Amino acid sequence: MNKLLASGVASLALLSGGAAIAQPGVGPLIYGLQAEQLEYRIDKNNEKILVWDFDVIVGNDELRLVYRSEAEMETATKDFETLENQIRLQKPISTFFDAVVGVRASTPTNAPERYNVVLGVKGLAPQWFEIDADLYLSEYSFGRFEAEYEVLFTNRVILTPSIEITMPFVDDLASGQVAGGATVEMGARLSYDLVDRAISPYIGVNYQKSYGGTGDLLQAAGRPTENISFVIGTRLFF
Repeated sequence: MNKLLASGVASLALLSGGAAIAQPGVGPLIYGLQAEQLEYRIDKNNEKILVWDFDVIVGNDELRLVYRSEAEMETATKDFETLENQIRLQKPISTFFDAVVGVRASTPTNAPERYNVVLGVKGLAPQWFEIDADLYLSEYSFGRFEAEYEVLFTNRVILTPSIEITMPFVDDLASGQVAGGATVEMGARLSYDLVDRAISPYIGVNYQKSYGGTGDLLQAAGRPTENISFVIGTRLFF
C-alpha cells in the first residue's frame, strides 16, 4: 500500500514539475471554488444530513491542481457518515476530456480510514453530459462513475438530474462494502440562477440504494438498503 501511495505522489510531482517550465502560449493562471452541492437532506424519518461536494481549483489551460472535499454529516450527532479529501491533477487529453491523477483520504467517524491513488477522466461526453470516472487503487480498490446533465427551462431555471455509481472490487467489510455490491445514488435538483451562475439555490430529491452483498450488510446491521431524501441547498461558483 505504501508503495502504491508513493507512486501516486511521484506521478503528481512529475506532472507538476513538467508544468513549472514556462511554455509559449500557455494560458494565464486561473483559480476558483466550485461547490456542486452544499445542502441539507431530510428523509422520511426526519434524519437531517449536511452534505457538501466542492472543488478548489488553481492552474492554467495545460494543468490544474484540484483540492476536492466531499462529506455527509449527521447534524444531530455531528458524525461524518462519509468524509473524503482528494488532491488531484488534471491535464487535457482531448478537446473535452482531462486525465486525472491524485491521492484520496477517506476518514469517516465510525469506519476505518482508507487511502487511495486516484486515476480517472473528467469532461463532457456527447450531448453535454458531465462525466467523472475514477479508479481508487489500494488494498481496498473500487471504482466510481458520476454523470449529470443540465436541462434549461429558462436561462435561470435549471433542472439537473444526476447519477453516481460506486462499485467495490474487493470486500471491505469494516467499511460496509462487498465486492460487486454497488451503491447507486440518483438525484434531481431544480435551481434558480441568482447571480450569473455564481449563486444558484435549489430544491430537489435524492435517492440512494445499495445492492448485493453491500445491501445485505446493511440489512444485517438493521439499516435500510435504500433511502430517499428531500434536499435544499445552493451551488456556488467563484
